[in-house]
Amino acid sequence: MTKTISFNELRRIKDALPHGSMQKIADALGIEPDTVRNYFGAQKFENGQGCGIHIEPGPDGGLVTLDDTTILEKAQEIIEANK
Repeated sequence: MTKTISFNELRRIKDALPHGSMQKIADALGIEPDTVRNYFGAQKFENGQGCGIHIEPGPDGGLVTLDDTTILEKAQEIIEANK
């Protein structure tokens, strides 16, 4: 399932995650932590991989189209659990 959100909203979600969440998401999904970081806008390709995000310039940091929302959904679950 694809989803389009602003880059700044994606960063706000990342910033709301508690410390250690990148590793927790990676472990739950069986992927490298750097791949999770790349999903949130990093460019760490030594150990991580691309993860199906497409960024287009525009207002509010531009638009991000996510090819797969699994990482985003995991992040939102963690944020909800820590409220």
